[in-house]
Amino acid sequence: MGTKMRRRLVLKSTAAALFAPALAHAQGSGAPVKLAMVEALSGAFANTGEAVFRNLLWAVERVNQRGGLRLPGGSRPLVLARYDSKGSTEEALSGLRAAIDDGAHAVLQGNSSSVAAALVEAVNKHNEREPSRQLVYLNYSAVDPILTNERCSFWHFRFDAHADMRMAALMQVLREDRTVRSCYLIGQDYSFGQAVLREARRQLGVLRPDVQVVGDELHPLGRIKDFMPYAAKIKASGATAVVTGNWGNDLTLLVKAAREVGFEGKFYTFYGNALGAPAAIGEAGVGRVIAVADWLPNVQTAQSEAFYRAFRQRFPRPGDDYVHMRMQLMVEAFAQAAETAGGVAAAPVAQALERVSVSLAGQSGAMRASDHQFQQTLVVGVMDRQGEPGVRFDVEGSGYGFRVVRVIAPSQAEQPTTCKMPRPA
Repeated sequence: MGTKMRRRLVLKSTAAALFAPALAHAQGSGAPVKLAMVEALSGAFANTGEAVFRNLLWAVERVNQRGGLRLPGGSRPLVLARYDSKGSTEEALSGLRAAIDDGAHAVLQGNSSSVAAALVEAVNKHNEREPSRQLVYLNYSAVDPILTNERCSFWHFRFDAHADMRMAALMQVLREDRTVRSCYLIGQDYSFGQAVLREARRQLGVLRPDVQVVGDELHPLGRIKDFMPYAAKIKASGATAVVTGNWGNDLTLLVKAAREVGFEGKFYTFYGNALGAPAAIGEAGVGRVIAVADWLPNVQTAQSEAFYRAFRQRFPRPGDDYVHMRMQLMVEAFAQAAETAGGVAAAPVAQALERVSVSLAGQSGAMRASDHQFQQTLVVGVMDRQGEPGVRFDVEGSGYGFRVVRVIAPSQAEQPTTCKMPRPA
């Protein structure tokens, strides 16, 4: 038996055990509708993939608990399958091919814009070649703006705010922060990280021309184990703030190193609110770490609190509280689109997704048909001690949470698009 065949069989047998929770709540009577998560489940970013899986699993269970997809001829349950990309574009494409062979109706991915770009191209080609096996691509985290601009696709739908939208939200806070006199820009050296730094420099020039950019640096993605040399350069630069789109261990290790060298400036981040970063920076982050998100646990509404408590009840293990509203809305949007389309054929589902509008626990969002960029409220939070005003919930048992300091309405978060979308005949 060949190596690829053995790996495929191991993948399927592992999946059978892992997907039992999703199947346990399946109430539909018809054939399952397969959602394929293609994500890094081993390697440097395995923790991010597992955290995404918990979110998607919870969303799938919720749909199945109410009876699954209500379609003509009977209801059908959702089934979540997972394919390990190992953080590699090649492995992600292999996972996509395996998912198609396994009869997936949608592929779900997000933790890497370079992987996302490859998947968009692959899905486009596959759907053109094999119209009887088409599928849609649901993106929950890959935020390089080109994915809904130059490389927009009829089959691709992004449910996270893209990098320019996130940066604009952060800048609403930074432009009023007069303690920031100089910035060090640092990011991962791939399409997303490059886009973040490019947009940070542009927006600083427009909104805070008085702020000096004292560093602009890219580093290899997921390969740096020791960020001390980078942290030392940040401190030596005299920067009073760092702007970064880093995520996963690349963020955690960076903020740990910054703390160890005694950097006392602020961190304006895309993902500083989770996956080990608050615990890593500790007390030094109080009032200094700022993060942008589509939702935060300390959004001050009863619906939001109930949503967060329900997730914690489902996943009570310490450290498993990485919950994202957008991933829940994404699965709800797929369910609504399939029911509107009256089935799970990819083209009708995609047409319905273009017009989808969903709400959950007080958060609402709607898909923009022109580029398939989801439009939703964004929030900016500042790290503080649990128990301080506005910080009822901490993050991952760290004792620190994020107090919401700015709410950006969808109309304010929206950005123009250059998408010229080719559509199927």
